[in-house]
Amino acid sequence: MKVILIEEVKKQGKKGDVIEVKDGYGNFLINNKQAVLASSLNLDKLKKENEQKEKEFNNDVKEAEKTKEKLEKITLTFVVKTGKEDKVFGSISQKQISEKLKEQGFEIDKKQIKVSNQIAALGGHDVEIELHKKVNAAIKVFLTAGGGNNE
Repeated sequence: MKVILIEEVKKQGKKGDVIEVKDGYGNFLINNKQAVLASSLNLDKLKKENEQKEKEFNNDVKEAEKTKEKLEKITLTFVVKTGKEDKVFGSISQKQISEKLKEQGFEIDKKQIKVSNQIAALGGHDVEIELHKKVNAAIKVFLTAGGGNNE
């Protein structure tokens, strides 16, 4: 019996997979609303859903590419407190970078910001931002010594 999984089933497949199973197990999956019979109507429905998902995925990638172009043109500057020999007190966090990006009109969650090593020295640093599974942007973060306040 061929069925289309409508949710992930352990050791069988994930949502949307068409699998061949024994009749008894197929009926079990259908009764538990984990699968539907792989009829021509249901297969057409699945095909349309997959086409729609692919279209949405491609649109998301295009949007991420546009955002990437804008992001890579900017440099974020943080004025930080420094001690002797220009040693920076603390470091710049993903949250601070996210907030600075929000000020510039970008809605980037701190979880999307990938910092390879701590930003705790004066000068320029490269920071990667995961905009989409397939699109990453690289921005510049620049630390400069300043007065008593930490921006």
